[in-house]
This record gives sequence, C-alpha cells and structure tokens, in this order.
Amino acid sequence: MSRRKTERLLNLVVCLLATRRYLTAEQIRRAVPGYPDSDEAFKRMFERDKEELRELGVPLEVGSDQQGGGGEEIGYRIPPQAYELPDVHLSPDEAAVLGLAARVWQRASMAEAASGALLKLRAAGVETDVAAATGIEPRVNTQDPSFPALWEAVRDGRPVAFDYQGIGRTSVARRHLDPWGVVSRRGRWYVVGFDRDRDEQRVFRLSRIVGDVAPDGPPGSVTVPDGVDVRRIAFDWSEPLGEPRPATVRLRRGAAQGPRRWARDVRPVEEPAWDGEWDEAVLTFGDVDRFAPYLARFADDVVVLDPPDLREAVVQHLKSVLASAGAHPAAHGEHGEHGEMNGR
Repeated sequence: MSRRKTERLLNLVVCLLATRRYLTAEQIRRAVPGYPDSDEAFKRMFERDKEELRELGVPLEVGSDQQGGGGEEIGYRIPPQAYELPDVHLSPDEAAVLGLAARVWQRASMAEAASGALLKLRAAGVETDVAAATGIEPRVNTQDPSFPALWEAVRDGRPVAFDYQGIGRTSVARRHLDPWGVVSRRGRWYVVGFDRDRDEQRVFRLSRIVGDVAPDGPPGSVTVPDGVDVRRIAFDWSEPLGEPRPATVRLRRGAAQGPRRWARDVRPVEEPAWDGEWDEAVLTFGDVDRFAPYLARFADDVVVLDPPDLREAVVQHLKSVLASAGAHPAAHGEHGEHGEMNGR
C-alpha cells in the first residue's frame, strides 16, 4: 500500500470517527484530502476505499440523517463504540509470557515491533514487567538476511521467489513458494510452504537462500490449508545430508580431544611458525552448517585450513559469538591469535 493511499485511508477513518452524523460522499470529498477533482475518478476511488476499510475490519456504517444536511441521501460514519477495542485484561502469568516473548526479539529484526507492542500494553494499564522471571534470558538468532522478507510474506499472505542452493549443489535454483510459516528448529530458521515448482509442500533452510527474496504475487493470495501444522512439518522434516567431504585441520597438541577421536592421517606440523605444538589431521563432514559450530566450540585449539567454505563458516560463527557477548576480537588475545593463524 502506497504512503499516499495509507494517509488518505487514515484521514478517512479519522473523519468518519469524528462525526456524529452520516456524511455524504460529497461532504467526505471536501473534508478528506487526497481525492481527485474529477467526479468519476472520485467515485471509483471512494468505492475502492470503502471496500478496503471493510476488508480491514473497519465497521463502516451506511445510513441517512434527516438533520445532517443530507436529507435522505446516503451517508457514512464509523460508530466509535464499534471501532474501539475492548479493554485488555491479562493475568500476571500471561503478561510475563508476553514480556519474555518481546525479549526474544530484542536483538532481532522484529525488536521495534515487539517494543511497540509492549508500550501499547503498558499504556492500556497492563503490567508487562518480567523481573519475576529472573534467570530466564530467551534469545532467537535471526541473522539470516531473508528472514524479514519471508516473515512479511507470511504475514501478508504473499507468494515469493528466491534462489536456493541445496545441500551438495554447486549452483542455485530459482524457487517459487507460497509461504505458510517461518519456524526455528535447533538454532536454524526454516520457511514452510507450498513449492509451486515441485507441486508439493516443502521446507527450505533460510541460510541456504542466496540473494534477495522477491514478491511473486499479490498480498492475500496465499492461505494456509486447514489442518496444516507448520511447526510439525518443520520438525518432522529430515534434511538430507550432503556428500561426505574431507576437511584439513590443525589441532593443538593436548587439546581438541573431540575431533581427535575421529581424525585420520594425524601428523605433527614441523613448520617453525606453528611452534611445534600442532598436529595436522583430516576430518570427514557432510554439512557445513552443522560442522562449523561444532569445530568453533574448540575456539583457537582448532584451525581449519580447507575447504574454504568450512573455514569461513567457522570464522563467521566465532565472530557472531563474540558479537553477541559484546566483545571485540582485539580484546581477546587467544581469539586474535586464532585469527592470525587462519590467515596463514
């Protein structure tokens, strides 16, 4: 919806709420800015605006008012008592849950909307303080660039199109999806919907979407079928594993016992720059997104040499951990050392 149309509809709602009598179309035309001078153009636009308000749930009342200056001519108004929402009454537990839900999004793209919702609840007299939930710190990581566009598409019921790189694929494929929901599972985000290319319901991992998510149809054209449980579809979906690949890593001696248990071709590193304290080994993995966080747990006791995509994934994961802790790599000698080694 364009800004000009939004302002016109808002002005129309304010005008019809403020009047106690029925306003004729001509009176509305004079009172609400944004309508054209042409009679035919005004009539078409006003009809569209009335339908838009009704679709939005605005209770537009049609009638006539003998004393309103319009005689028996049809007029319009919005009864305030029908438009206003009832008072919000929440139990302390319900208010605490809402507060915790808002804290989930405090570092995410929906932080502004969550804060605004809490502000409105407080203005309505609802206490949303979650101090009683001491020790509970919910977090949802939504760093995937495609998350905002997909969330908006689900909200608006709009089809989307995007480029997707499947596991084990070296190129991307264009996908066209009717999105039903966006779900977090095991720290990763997925979009569930109807894949129009495959003619079946599918699940896509957001981290594998390449580039921008583009609208691919009008709002309101996507509806979730009755009986569909988006979360169950996402949680029951078994993501295929990629083809096993070798990774060349260096392991600090006396450390990184987890990777050492299943490493092969382990040999000492004789290069002087590595101080004789490292071994080089080969590990086998199938999924970069799963393997990188595992290796990152060992911090600077593991350095990935190859392949480049795994190396970059580990570096990015360590950076995100530091960023979420409010730290800077330069302030940690060990992580700084790790960064220099990754550059070798």
